[in-house]
Amino acid sequence: MTRMPTYFISHGGGPWPWMPDWRAMFRNLEASFVQLVKDLPERPKAILMISGHWEDDSFAVMSSANPPMVYDYSGFPPETFQIVYPAPGAPDLAQRAANLIAAAGLPVRLDPGQGFDHGTFVPAFVMFPDASVPLFQVSLRKGYSPAEHFALGRALAPLRDEGVLIIGSGLSYHNLRLFGPGAKIPSDAFDAWLAETMAAAPADRTDRLIHWETAPYARTCHKEEDHFAPIFAALGAAESEAATMVYHDTGLFGGVTASSYRIG
Repeated sequence: MTRMPTYFISHGGGPWPWMPDWRAMFRNLEASFVQLVKDLPERPKAILMISGHWEDDSFAVMSSANPPMVYDYSGFPPETFQIVYPAPGAPDLAQRAANLIAAAGLPVRLDPGQGFDHGTFVPAFVMFPDASVPLFQVSLRKGYSPAEHFALGRALAPLRDEGVLIIGSGLSYHNLRLFGPGAKIPSDAFDAWLAETMAAAPADRTDRLIHWETAPYARTCHKEEDHFAPIFAALGAAESEAATMVYHDTGLFGGVTASSYRIG
């Protein structure tokens, strides 16, 4: 039986693939998404994305057969508000995911109205430009409890043996008020801590991430951890397996260091 790996990806800034200057800045990230697809054991039956751009009072599961678009950004060119990524949803898998989450004792609901946010459609577009792979999302839960999001990942783990690629989509550094040279020291330090943590033995890795706020510059890099919390779910779904850095960039926006990881 083929088992899919899981990923925590840094998804970049806004609708970057549709903006030539930004696409050039994120060329290494783009290459990592292309390589991600090449490294998969087989073509996924579906992609389950846990994005830093959707949170809910419970864990919500996107259940539409044809999810709409969510343009959850501002200040970008008008054409970026016309982007359509027409991937089909995965209603049956959404129900399966909701059942697994409920069986783990976690609060969950199906959401037939939610659409693809840019933390989802941007990387999915680079990975599968023809939008041929079904795509659905599970929300974060407000409060971002690390333990609860690890539990979410553990609950979803069986989907890896059913052809589903689980991706936590966020950013390893996300402080919109601190870009440029001022981001270099905190993002370098936090990224180094994350690399050390991801290389640790699984039990130690989980413990370090549960207590991530003790990392250097943790709250400078993530004033709110919406873009970091997806890593908990990605790791929970592959908790005993080794992690590998698959993307690393420095100097983004004049100073930001960011990374992505494959688990399993």
